[in-house]
Amino acid sequence: MALSRIWSAFILVAVTVAGWKLIVLGDHTIFNRMVTDPNGMIDTGTTAVNISIKLIGIMALFMGLMSIAEKAGGVRLLSRWIGPFFSRLFPDIPKGHPATGHMMMNFSANLLGLDNAATPFGIKAMESLQELNADKERASNAQIMFLCLHASGLTLIPVSIIAARAALKSSSPTDIFVPCMIATFVATMAAMIIVSLKQKINLLQPVILAWILSLSALIGLLVWFLTGLSSEGLSSFSGVLSNGLILFIFFIIIAGGLYKKVSVFDAFVDGAKGGFDTAVRIIPYLVGILVAISLLRTSGTFEVIIDGMKQFFAFFGADTRFVDGLPTALIKPMSGSGARGMMIDTMTQFGPDSFPGRLSCILQGSSDTTFYVIAVYFGAVGVKNTRYTIGAMLLADLVGIITSIALAYLFFG
Repeated sequence: MALSRIWSAFILVAVTVAGWKLIVLGDHTIFNRMVTDPNGMIDTGTTAVNISIKLIGIMALFMGLMSIAEKAGGVRLLSRWIGPFFSRLFPDIPKGHPATGHMMMNFSANLLGLDNAATPFGIKAMESLQELNADKERASNAQIMFLCLHASGLTLIPVSIIAARAALKSSSPTDIFVPCMIATFVATMAAMIIVSLKQKINLLQPVILAWILSLSALIGLLVWFLTGLSSEGLSSFSGVLSNGLILFIFFIIIAGGLYKKVSVFDAFVDGAKGGFDTAVRIIPYLVGILVAISLLRTSGTFEVIIDGMKQFFAFFGADTRFVDGLPTALIKPMSGSGARGMMIDTMTQFGPDSFPGRLSCILQGSSDTTFYVIAVYFGAVGVKNTRYTIGAMLLADLVGIITSIALAYLFFG
């Protein structure tokens, strides 16, 4: 299904739900007509443009650096290192193609929670993959696999979540670290398996298994090390690791450019121009998707869903504590800032160390913003037919949600 058709259906549902809200009063169920404030939609459109404008500087910086890395041969070198694994997971990408290096840099940035770096690296990867795409308006297999893995949001250290818990006076801000790590890793593996089944990729190949098992062992060792640190030690370590990696990337790219006798400034300017063009090009896509999301959020749809789920599980005598943490999961595929706000609201209402408060934190760290990612990344390269991307990403999100709930009960009862 074309992306434009998905947006049209999404906006239509949003407008319909915004117009009629289901309200339960005692034993009587009525439909109450609501008038959606048009100023809210205008503000949302303005927000979308502001997001794109703020991206210009970040995109220009990192895509300028990427241009230096490409001309110095650094991206191709990274592609050769990761090639044996990616050649099996992305069989349509030629050996040594720069797209492999771009994807690896995006995954590395995501892994350490470097959102500002991950987005331009990811868009550059999509542009590289688009060069190999025979049908420029239809998502290729490689683009779908990359985007689903990216949207699963594999992150080692959920710094922003820990900081929010500390600000709300949690007795142990870092106690959600291990559950978050496990949940996001399971969601990533689910995304890989779902897309591989659809694309008929054999994940039991020795090279793929070796990489997955090695990564699992590395994550396990890091979890073991970090769980032994105090809250202050974890915060300090994560800050040093993130900032150190950014500085290392800057240094190694510029040093490589100088070593290869590349005109560093000219290469940077050429890449930065592309960053500006890309940031402007995604504005229409962001406006469309964020306005639809705003209509759904302000219509009261989520309140109706949560109340209905709570009554459903209560009817069967099940524990309903987890339902109070679900608004974060429902909003997360559509809005990262909205989900973050819902997480903080849940912790404020129930307490940061309550079951719903902790669950909302695990849910926040288990995946990325599906619809935002689709709008930005596919919009950047002009892909309209996303094929099964949305379904695969939402299914991986569902796996992450179920895993998060199970982990919350396992760790926090």
